[in-house]
Amino acid sequence: MTFRPCILIPTYNNPDTIRRVVEAVRAHVPDVVVIDDGSGPAGREAVAALGRDGLAHVHHREANGGKGAAVKTGFEVARDLGFSHALQVDADGQHALDDIPRFLEIAEANPDALLLGAPVFDDTAPLGRRLGRLITIFWVHVETGGRVITDPMCGFRVYPVEPACAVRVRGDMMDFDPEIAVRLAWRGVPVINLPTRVRYLTADEGGVSHFRPLLDTFLISVLHARMCIEKVFGLMGGRRYRAHERRLPG
Repeated sequence: MTFRPCILIPTYNNPDTIRRVVEAVRAHVPDVVVIDDGSGPAGREAVAALGRDGLAHVHHREANGGKGAAVKTGFEVARDLGFSHALQVDADGQHALDDIPRFLEIAEANPDALLLGAPVFDDTAPLGRRLGRLITIFWVHVETGGRVITDPMCGFRVYPVEPACAVRVRGDMMDFDPEIAVRLAWRGVPVINLPTRVRYLTADEGGVSHFRPLLDTFLISVLHARMCIEKVFGLMGGRRYRAHERRLPG
């Protein structure tokens, strides 16, 4: 298979940052897929302008379905456009986009693998979000049978498009990121964890958080309960789970 990557950016009401992010990633990869997840007028127009200016392949979802729903749509668009891999970044500018070449170089050398960003936070990261991640990381380690996935929540990652389209993921909101990572690992897709810096932008900088503490924490809790039960019954039925991390030389 020819390695043909694109940048995949799901967005919901990020009119102040989306163009800046798209222009920054295009310094590394010319092909960008932007999925507008039912944004309001300002966000929708900001995305539409990217399409008119030839900066991105743009797709508008009619209604807001959640980050996971937008990324699933993005996989389908990327596949239809003939891309082999999709490097997902968030639209709010919190990711270290200068890490893109390193991620894509490793993805090209390991085209069968899922590359997951292992975030290195600075002092802008809210304490509550950090603590919540630790709980999710614990349960993901239970689900994968070891420390296969360093961080299941970071939205900076490279997917091989065909496996990402093929795996069945129920989560459509913030529960999507950990679920698809675990399910791809269960299918035997090798996981490569790569450190990357993450910075939370302030509202004055255009940062917009769509994390809803009560609802998303509930959804993620339900996800882990469901995944653990599914694994127990799968093991009882003789299913083998092949999750493993691929460590890079050096």
